Amino acid sequence: MRRILTGLLILAAFIYLNNTNLFASRTISEPVLLAHRGIAQQFDMRDLRNDTCTASRMLPPTHELLENTIVSMRASFEIGADIVEIDVHPTTDGQFAVFHDWTVDCRSNGKGVTREHSMDELRRLDIGYGYTADGGKTFPFRGKGGGLMPSLAEVLATFPDRRFLINIKSNDPSEGQQLAKALGTLPVEHRERIMIYGGDAPIAALSSALPNLKTMSRNTLKTCLLSYIGYGWTGVVPEACQNKIVYLPINIAPWLWGWPNRFLSRMGSAGSSVFVIGPYHGGEFSAGIDTPDDFARLPVEYSGGIMTNEIETIASATGRSRRP
Repeated sequence: MRRILTGLLILAAFIYLNNTNLFASRTISEPVLLAHRGIAQQFDMRDLRNDTCTASRMLPPTHELLENTIVSMRASFEIGADIVEIDVHPTTDGQFAVFHDWTVDCRSNGKGVTREHSMDELRRLDIGYGYTADGGKTFPFRGKGGGLMPSLAEVLATFPDRRFLINIKSNDPSEGQQLAKALGTLPVEHRERIMIYGGDAPIAALSSALPNLKTMSRNTLKTCLLSYIGYGWTGVVPEACQNKIVYLPINIAPWLWGWPNRFLSRMGSAGSSVFVIGPYHGGEFSAGIDTPDDFARLPVEYSGGIMTNEIETIASATGRSRRP
């Protein structure tokens, strides 16, 4: 019995010493800010469904920028974003359109499934057409969004030295193959600044073609976190966490072995990028670190990534906002 107790005490001491932050080295650096959708119009997020037209639930606008546009991306980087998240859809002429919605009906003056149009057709749409903050009485961006939907090639050519997180909006493996082919033509140093997430099937296809890209799907994230919770106390980073994007809900983060400094160090050594997001309650990962109260929940001098829908607010909270 004494041997068992001694063994348990030694194991407990090992787990504590291997995961405590008391003796962990800490990287002194600013957090990495990921601007989800760039600077965008905000909307009422209550009771959202996958087919909710968020443009019709816009909050009273405080600026004139529209998500997934070149001007929004530029403003996001200028205000302090390190990475901008964009959404892509394949087009009928072999390109990728940068646009959030599965159909163009909600935000634009067009009709139909986004990927069933050519890039030229999509570029002619007014993507500010459907935004309203008063139930359809007024449309403050109508007539101002013509020609603003860019192609992925246009975005990457405009910002060759910037970092992007690309969201594949389907679960079609051929879309992952097509995106891999498009990215494969980029110089290696440019491609290294790009990360991809989306459905399990296209991410698997893309990772097979370009294994050095950092990627994430729902399955890879779930496998990574559960595996790490299971045996991360050993200091071993699971294979599922190698060279990945790790979205980490802020209410789950404290339960991970070595949080925050040892955990971040382990993931960094495995080539993975960690981004804290809003709390997870069993639904979709749509909430970010969006308010000063959210930001205050992060550990003091936190140096990992932060995903936010409110880059203006969080850049200001970090003290890095560069906008006058």
